[in-house]
Amino acid sequence: MYSFQALIDAVLPPRCPVTGEIVDAQGMVSPEIWGKMSFIATPYCHICGVPFEFAIEAGATQNCAVCLTDLPSFHIARAAVRYDDNSRDFILGFKHGDQMQNVVAMVPWLKQAGADIWNIGADVVMPVPLHRWRLLRRRYNQAAVIASAIAREMKIEFMADGLLRTRATPTQGHLRADERLKNVRAAFVVHPKRAAFITGKKIVLVDDVYTTGATVKECVAALLKVGAAQVSVLTLARVVRAGKFD
Repeated sequence: MYSFQALIDAVLPPRCPVTGEIVDAQGMVSPEIWGKMSFIATPYCHICGVPFEFAIEAGATQNCAVCLTDLPSFHIARAAVRYDDNSRDFILGFKHGDQMQNVVAMVPWLKQAGADIWNIGADVVMPVPLHRWRLLRRRYNQAAVIASAIAREMKIEFMADGLLRTRATPTQGHLRADERLKNVRAAFVVHPKRAAFITGKKIVLVDDVYTTGATVKECVAALLKVGAAQVSVLTLARVVRAGKFD
């Protein structure tokens, strides 16, 4: 007897969200797109996870210059892929195009990318929140969808409302790094009903793209303020600018 999903796939064959090519399961990408994805692997900064463009000699520091001079407040940060021309359509289709099935492909990528996080232990997975007005317009928080999926896969508690966004900040796509930081400063607080539970816990904060880190740093500050033991950051993609680290 065919399963309900098999019936759906027979009527509406699963297709790559980027190329439209038929694939094995909903949310999967075609071999062409898979081959072009730039997955982040070692060597990378052991703190912020930014990939190095060169090999690291044995015994040399494993941290980037930015982390050595300005240690982030988060414990570690990891991302699955570089945000580039090849990953952009996949991510934007999920973020703005209602292609929720894309999360199927993301889960194994995030599971692998977050290996260092899972090894140190995690108590709670939570998303970077959207402001309620933006959530009403978009209808879903893409970070929450990703966070829920990876929490379920890793069998870790998922908390959708651990953080609240208190200001409807403008979108950050056109802003410089310093403008992004100013834009989101003090824009996040811990939900008053969740603060006691968060105290002493190891938190995994999830978002779709790490650009300059302004947003996650503000979220981390809010979580540490109420006594979180540590906060690690996991994102689907990471913007890597040639010639310098974020």
